[in-house]
Amino acid sequence: MIGTFINVAAILIGGSLGLLFGGRLPERLKATVIAGMGLFTAVTGIKMFLETQNSLIVLGSLVIGALLGEWWRIEDGLQHLGEILESRFSRADSESGRFVRGFMVASLLFCIGPIAILGSIQAGLTGDINLLVIKSVLDGFASMAFASTLGVGVLFSAAMILLYQGGITLLAAQLNALATKPMMAELTATGGVLLLGIAISSLLEIKKIRVGNFLPALVIAPLIVWIVSLF
Repeated sequence: MIGTFINVAAILIGGSLGLLFGGRLPERLKATVIAGMGLFTAVTGIKMFLETQNSLIVLGSLVIGALLGEWWRIEDGLQHLGEILESRFSRADSESGRFVRGFMVASLLFCIGPIAILGSIQAGLTGDINLLVIKSVLDGFASMAFASTLGVGVLFSAAMILLYQGGITLLAAQLNALATKPMMAELTATGGVLLLGIAISSLLEIKKIRVGNFLPALVIAPLIVWIVSLF
């Protein structure tokens, strides 16, 4: 849960700074910081992938995960959910409407995404909070920008982070007894590939990748390891 608490603190601090200083931060500074985080995230993803004991398992997990993700249209579903909620709560210009919109938009940004799920799972299973720390820095800058335009409602999105990521982390911790070291190695390696995809697609903006559709691979990887161990 430490990683989640760090994430919550980053949102509160970033949002408070956004309320105090508004949009005074130059765009080039924000872009440079995000690019730096993108490079760091990419290197972290590569490091995680190198923990694999069988790269074919990672490849198989990604292929099967992509097929399931595209079939279930996970990425489209997440985007559609965001559009529905934003349109539902952005109709009013009053302070109340502005508060709700700030809360909803920020909550969706911070909760809906592969790095939130992946980081929480890794924290719960292994106690490694590195991914959530990376996410905390990104969320801190994002909350600063959102709070400067959408107001104090952005700060209250920290409660959603606490419930959402904290819940996933606790659930993963309960499953820790079922996970073997080989399972964890391939799960980590698969997550590393997804993290690299996030860096390329969302942070460095080199190429658009529908990373959300690869999320089933995080379940497929340890499942393949378990099946292989039966033979």
